[in-house]
Amino acid sequence: MNELIVLKNLNKVYRMGDEKIHALKDINLTIDKEEFVCLLGTSGSGKSTLLNMMAGLEKPTKGEIIIEKYHIEKMNEKQLAKFRQLNVGFVFQSYNLIPTLSALENVSLGLTFRGIPRKIRDKMSREMLKAVGLGDRLNHKPAEMSGGQQQRVSIARAFVGKPKIVFADEPTGNLDTKTTIEVMDLITTMAKENRQTLIIVTHDVEISPYGHRVIYLRDGSIEKVIENKIKGGAD
Repeated sequence: MNELIVLKNLNKVYRMGDEKIHALKDINLTIDKEEFVCLLGTSGSGKSTLLNMMAGLEKPTKGEIIIEKYHIEKMNEKQLAKFRQLNVGFVFQSYNLIPTLSALENVSLGLTFRGIPRKIRDKMSREMLKAVGLGDRLNHKPAEMSGGQQQRVSIARAFVGKPKIVFADEPTGNLDTKTTIEVMDLITTMAKENRQTLIIVTHDVEISPYGHRVIYLRDGSIEKVIENKIKGGAD
């Protein structure tokens, strides 16, 4: 079996006063190890909610989320935080870099929380920043870098700990077309080289060819699934 993530009858209901909003409705989905998946849909389709569930950032109202042998929907916050530290990397649309820290410090921060000694984490972070083309920007702060450079720092931070899964939530939403292609090629190449599972949330259909599968979401349900021969860094 090559399964990494299994979702069973996943539901998420938000309450707004007396009103119930069904963000996810009976989602059943299996994602394999080393698979690249695009979650595609318009705003309000449930794609970001689904990503947050798989990443352990939100609890489902009903259903199961199994990653390897772990039922993460049953974990408490402390267990989830530890699970994410060891298994998950994130790339965000808004980069989520700490403005007062340098590129090197931003990338190494997660390694600090894992208790990795400073010399080792600095070496790992330097190598990762060099790998994403920012070897000459180690001491630059976010305000001193372009949007594309900031996203590369974010990518370096996501990949530096070699997590099993990388979640990318609208990773190119703030980037121009040229930089979008560069960033997507970089993310997919690194995920392939590290044999990682990559899950990308996007509303941009031009991103969908980067996934082995494209999961189309509409109104909280899976509308259709398309198999791809993917482009970019993977075969």
